[in-house]
Amino acid sequence: MTDKQFQLIVKSLLALSFLLLGLSFFLGQNARAIEATFSFYSLTSLFETPVLGKIAGATLIAVAIAILTPHERAKTLAFWGMMLIAAVPLLTLLSETRWVAVHGGFPVIGSGQGIIKYFAILPLAFYLFKPQALTERQQAWFNWATMAMVLFWIGGVKFFEYEAKAIEGLLVNSPLMSWLYDVFSLQGASNAIGSYDIAFALLLALGMVLGNKKIMWTAGIACGAVFGMTQTFLITSGGFDANTVINGLGQFVIKDLWYIANLVVIAQFLAMPKRISV
Repeated sequence: MTDKQFQLIVKSLLALSFLLLGLSFFLGQNARAIEATFSFYSLTSLFETPVLGKIAGATLIAVAIAILTPHERAKTLAFWGMMLIAAVPLLTLLSETRWVAVHGGFPVIGSGQGIIKYFAILPLAFYLFKPQALTERQQAWFNWATMAMVLFWIGGVKFFEYEAKAIEGLLVNSPLMSWLYDVFSLQGASNAIGSYDIAFALLLALGMVLGNKKIMWTAGIACGAVFGMTQTFLITSGGFDANTVINGLGQFVIKDLWYIANLVVIAQFLAMPKRISV
């Protein structure tokens, strides 16, 4: 594949995810997420939540269009739009409401699980629209770091009882994942998933350090399977329809397309292992 083909895949994944998220917010879905985000900036006292949802939705849709537009001004809009889309929710991680207080707060994520996913947008913005700012090695490691963060963090909380219970409904209805409960206990299944997430993120890093293609491809595919698997929850959680795609679960799952895009960027440099090794 050529560099342009890799870039097209990344752009398509971003544009699709932004469009779906934008439509979701514009149509008033998951108003709690909008309120929680913008209350951090005290904007809920100035605008009603539905209005803020439409602003957020329109912004996401506009950036989705800009990403696919080749004009130079559109590229500038896409870059800064992506930075804004990432920064606005990420800064709310400073709010104590994002952490599970009964487990000591930071670093145990509560409502912030969907928020940390916005880190994935940052390296993709540089990859697409500011490639000269980073070397190929730096781009690869930047994309690995944001992907590994979510695997380490969300994989880590899988070892807590509250998270094991939270994912039970998704796993028990999944024909691809429900077998875990035949082999493990409720907590054991969650521990297995957490171990998988962390182990393959580390293995991918090892492959990159060693410049070993076999390790990188094996670990990269395994990591990609994590994010690909979450997309199937849109179907198994209650039927695939428009409402499922844009509701709270859909918003959480669709963001995993960003991590698939991170892996696509890393894959672009797999043929050049010496360039991405440390």
